[in-house]
Amino acid sequence: MSNRLAFALAGTVLVGAAALLSVPAAAQQSPSQPSPRISVTGEGEVNVAPDMAILNLTVLREAETARVALTANNDAMKQVLAALKESGVAERDLQTSGLSIQPRYAQPGKDRSGEPKIAGYSVSNALTVRVRNLADAGGILDKAVGLGVNQGGGIAFVKDDMKPTLTEARKRAVADAVARAKTLAEAADVKLGKILSIEEQSIMARPMPYGGAVRMAASDAAVPLASGENTYRTQVNVIFEIAP
Repeated sequence: MSNRLAFALAGTVLVGAAALLSVPAAAQQSPSQPSPRISVTGEGEVNVAPDMAILNLTVLREAETARVALTANNDAMKQVLAALKESGVAERDLQTSGLSIQPRYAQPGKDRSGEPKIAGYSVSNALTVRVRNLADAGGILDKAVGLGVNQGGGIAFVKDDMKPTLTEARKRAVADAVARAKTLAEAADVKLGKILSIEEQSIMARPMPYGGAVRMAASDAAVPLASGENTYRTQVNVIFEIAP
């Protein structure tokens, strides 16, 4: 056998041996399975009394022409805005939320022949009002109706500064998740490890009924309003590692 052939065979043997040795090493470098985990959802709920009312008021006027209806609506809305400002509502708390000019149609006769014809126009101007002093809400609503507001009337009670309430709800949600995870770990006879992830799902608010109607202003003409409480709820998904 020539020296050149001997060297070639030796090289082949070495390469084959190296390939065999590399198989276990590659197997050891494969990604490991994820560690056992416990996943729970925690809920946090906070009940707070609102400190601000949001009113939705609309002035609606009708006339034979759009121009006359719009002029009448403008005059009424100017009076409403002036009265609200006199009552202490700041400029930043008044916002036009909608303006609509719509034709009114006369229906066909009894024989229902012919097309409906325009019989006039209606103009509506919607206003959103934030009342930061709840004691004034009933009186303001009554005054607005007396000055021309004849549609709407939607009202919502909210908390002006939501940060402390939401912070407390989140704390309670995480604490609830930790308590649930500990219960599951004890039931499964495993040891709870570190937190791997926390994900907040949503924050929901819903009004809670109050025990009885509350008159929000001293005047007998004021609209009686019940502010009650609002419930703010949040959920968090928390994943814990199961300790070895």
